[in-house]
Amino acid sequence: MTTKNFDINGLVNAAKQSEIVLALGVIFILTLLFVPIPAGMLDFMFTINITTGVVVLLTVLFVDKAMEFSAFPMLLLITTMLRLSLNVASTRLILSKGHETEAAAGKIIETFGELVMGGQFIIGLIIFLILVIVNFVVITKGSGRIAEVAARFTLDSLPGKQMAIDADLNAGLITEDQARERRSDLEQETGFFGAMDGASKFVRGDAIAGLIITALNITVGMGIGIVTHDMSAGEAADRYMLLTVGDGLVAQIPALIISTSAGILVAKSGAKVSAGEAIFSQIADNPKSLYVAAGLMFFLSLLPNMPILPFWFMAGALGGFAYYSQNQSAQEAVQEQMQADEEKAENAKPKEEPIASILHIDTLRLELGYGLLTLIDEAKGGKLTEQIKAMRRQMARDMGFVVPSIRIQDNMQLDSGGYQITIKDIKAGSGTLHPTKLMAMDPTGSAPPMEGEETIEPTFGLPAKWIDESKREEAGFNGYTVVDCATVITTHLTEIVKDNLAELLTRNETEKLLEEIRHEHDKLIDDLIPNSITISMLQKVLQNLLSERISIRDLPTILESLSDGIQTTRNITQLTEMVRQRLSRQICTSHQDH
Repeated sequence: MTTKNFDINGLVNAAKQSEIVLALGVIFILTLLFVPIPAGMLDFMFTINITTGVVVLLTVLFVDKAMEFSAFPMLLLITTMLRLSLNVASTRLILSKGHETEAAAGKIIETFGELVMGGQFIIGLIIFLILVIVNFVVITKGSGRIAEVAARFTLDSLPGKQMAIDADLNAGLITEDQARERRSDLEQETGFFGAMDGASKFVRGDAIAGLIITALNITVGMGIGIVTHDMSAGEAADRYMLLTVGDGLVAQIPALIISTSAGILVAKSGAKVSAGEAIFSQIADNPKSLYVAAGLMFFLSLLPNMPILPFWFMAGALGGFAYYSQNQSAQEAVQEQMQADEEKAENAKPKEEPIASILHIDTLRLELGYGLLTLIDEAKGGKLTEQIKAMRRQMARDMGFVVPSIRIQDNMQLDSGGYQITIKDIKAGSGTLHPTKLMAMDPTGSAPPMEGEETIEPTFGLPAKWIDESKREEAGFNGYTVVDCATVITTHLTEIVKDNLAELLTRNETEKLLEEIRHEHDKLIDDLIPNSITISMLQKVLQNLLSERISIRDLPTILESLSDGIQTTRNITQLTEMVRQRLSRQICTSHQDH
């Protein structure tokens, strides 16, 4: 526990220190605009600028999603301000001490100038202008346009994404915490692309500022060298051109790297993997294009005066990469097929049920022979499942008691048309049906005779006949009651449930009934249970009522009656009689139709 606290405190202290370092760094960058710094310090700052650009570029290449580098817009502004401050500091050194030595603005500027110019300042100037044009016209403008479009489309899709999150939450597909996290990610994504759209404008401004600063350094520097320090025009041009081009290159190369990073980051907004993985995996998915490209490279090498070695090298590299990709794809396809076959074989094996599952007892179970399985197949018109659901709803409405879920399963030990109803694994009823025929019964006993197979209706034991579907209308016209097999089973199941409602009302079910009315009768329940009457006593009273097929739907009235009767007796039979008297109107109304 001590180690954990130490680690958390260490992280908090590190976070605070990083905030302080960032604040001091920004203040120092702003200080460079006004306070002169020596050439050695300028070299160190240019090194930091170049290093930052490289680190940012590599980070962008390795992140899987753009949102993993959400701090990029802020970092982009800071690095832009750093380059402009360094340009001001280097300009101050070039104009003030450029006449003294070529290293007046630091070794880095001198080295870049000599390396690129090679003794000819025109070459260096042209290279510098090319870098500025590429950065300003191509990379910065393109990345800015991508950021603008991404920000616009992200904002336009925001309502739809929010509605999708709410829909998933309402459907129960995600939790409240997951919905909150998705909304937070959505807000961060919207803010990120909006910030990138604005930050891209700073990059373009940085490129323009670098071009203007370079022009000022050349013209003003040459003027100062000629007028103030008695330098010849050629000497002044050579000295100040070297320093200015070196300064421009040192500033523009990190700017070019940062602009490229910005373009890559906004361009990969839809990718879910790193840039390298996305590019190479998608190219490798199409080896045919690589083969065609390899053939084209080989053909170009055959043209007159073309260098053979480079084109052959590229043709071989593309062909080898295409061959490798094709083999990898084939191996992955074989492995996926083998894995799918193994999973299929594993799923086909009969799974051994845990021994503990043997101890489970189904409260209600309906077992069907294999010939009756079509009754629960909705694709083949089976409607037994829906009828059982309707029966449970009707039972809850009539008796005030939600019948436990009924498990339906096949039983190969039964006859093809046989079925069996069990309560707590004890047989409660059974029957044999003809799934392709209808059962016709004569409720009055006066209907004219009909052809059909004699049978006994399994619920009430009435004589009946099995008839074909084609004789349904004739039987109905002659006064017969005609039902299908699903209705026969549902009727049988309904009567068995009604006969055993008292047994089905367990202690757990009794507690559920109380919880259903607690929000409206909380005071009544708390005063009565368990202070005056226990759950067990209430269960027995309700069982007595259900055994007489008296509805317990008006549970608040039953509780009020028990609250009055418990003051005089605790006898279950007497309490039941008191409740029955309180429900007299309900009981009489239920028997009016009979």
